Amino acid sequence: MTLPRLLLLAAGLALASFAAHAEPLTIEGAQVRAVPPGSNTSAAFMTLRNPSERDMILLAAKSPAAEVVELHDHQNVDGVMQMRQVAQIVVPAGGSAELAPGGLHMMLIGLTAPLVEGEPVEIELQFESGDTQRLEAPVKRIVMENEGSLGHGQDQ
Repeated sequence: MTLPRLLLLAAGLALASFAAHAEPLTIEGAQVRAVPPGSNTSAAFMTLRNPSERDMILLAAKSPAAEVVELHDHQNVDGVMQMRQVAQIVVPAGGSAELAPGGLHMMLIGLTAPLVEGEPVEIELQFESGDTQRLEAPVKRIVMENEGSLGHGQDQ
């Protein structure tokens, strides 16, 4: 094989592996919880689907709508459900991770402006690989059974 063909083949393989590496998650049902005026926290929910052949590890998120975005889960501590920050959320290869009320979710802390029902909130997901993915999640009213007993405080 000649040198130009070899270089072309190597470049093609590099692009193919980059494309496989950069395959984004599919994000379904993204929404941010509408909160009463004066609240300074909210939560974001969605289903993350990973079509790739590798686990994707979500390490962080950020949004212009909040000073801080944290990854959280709910855990049963001595019979009481409490919200706890987690270091990461694993989205398994060929699988999904559900971020939902009462389970894994993102907390938007220090809201920078009131959330308006129906308006989109921009969120950027940051992965262990260094990749990022942006999404828009509309603000929606979310009603749960036993609301207020999940450790979110009065702002939820």
